[in-house]
Amino acid sequence: MSISAIEKTDREIKVLVIDDSKTIRKSAETILSKAGYKVVTANDGYSALATIVDQKPDLIFIDVMMPRLDGYQTCALIKNNKQFRDTPVIMLTSKDGLFDRAKGKIVGSDHYMVKPFTKEEMLEAVSQHCPVAEPI
Repeated sequence: MSISAIEKTDREIKVLVIDDSKTIRKSAETILSKAGYKVVTANDGYSALATIVDQKPDLIFIDVMMPRLDGYQTCALIKNNKQFRDTPVIMLTSKDGLFDRAKGKIVGSDHYMVKPFTKEEMLEAVSQHCPVAEPI
């Protein structure tokens, strides 16, 4: 039985989910919220950049294929910013090729998850990459 994020920490862990698919955003939000994480969403890279500055998330999930500013470009901008370069970024994509994974690493992503993802995969990615405060 897993312990929720709120039970494990003395503060809420904030997760940003960036995806142009409302279905993916809602699925991720439901999974993460039920586990005790505070979830913020954005539907594209441009709005995500403003959200990152305003909300200062502890972890970011980002879709690779988005209009205007794709996930690779958005990840590169995040990782090139002194204030946010240490924020873990997990790429979400339906593309599972070696080239795609390599491109994700080049732009600084910390993890690569293939859609459709399971609840367990998402929660494992958060626990693996998110700094968790000491138990209360």
